[in-house]
Amino acid sequence: MSHVLIVDDERDLAELIDFNLQAAGFSTRVADTGEAALAAASEQPPQLVLLDLMLPDISGTEVCRQLRTNVLTRDVLIVMLTAKGEEADRVRGFEVGADDYVTKPFSVRELVLRIKAVLRRALPSKEGTAPLALGPLKLDVGTHRFYVEGKEVLLTALEFRLLEYMMTRLGRVQTREQLLEEVWGLSSSLETRTIDTHVMRLRDKLGPARPYLETVRGVGYRIVDPQLA
Repeated sequence: MSHVLIVDDERDLAELIDFNLQAAGFSTRVADTGEAALAAASEQPPQLVLLDLMLPDISGTEVCRQLRTNVLTRDVLIVMLTAKGEEADRVRGFEVGADDYVTKPFSVRELVLRIKAVLRRALPSKEGTAPLALGPLKLDVGTHRFYVEGKEVLLTALEFRLLEYMMTRLGRVQTREQLLEEVWGLSSSLETRTIDTHVMRLRDKLGPARPYLETVRGVGYRIVDPQLA
């Protein structure tokens, strides 16, 4: 049973989501402020946080940032709730570590399905798939684990998707527009530095393989095999 933390100050909506998630087999907890959410997440780390951007004390993006910097909660899945059409808010959410987003208004049934999809996407789902290996790097898609020189390195779900996407396209330049659409699910026409922020963080986690993740000025990024260079 997956545990979901619902963070929303709209009481009626939070109770409706809570009821439907419990009916779908989830355990739940509700918080109506950012501070209450951070305390609840530390006390009982959830598998997923459903996080509204507009909270009465601190913003949802700040809650997301603090969850990502806390060793107890840095690996939880985070789904942002944003106002319809506020793509800039979704970008800010991704920049601080959100894994997905749902726009308001939404049907609760659709929300439950989205939560199930996000959880399913984060689970080992490609049994029998050979790990992706490159020099000191090994990305085990089947178990959703990443290793550098044999030592496990923790990646967020979004970082894992980004690395998998690029390693399966070895040597090919991926434009920011491609990455926005294929990994983030955002409009390719959006002007944003969220790609650069995530690539920088991912590169730092590659250790001695940092040079493998190359920046192609004015175009995008690629992962290369130095033995083929």
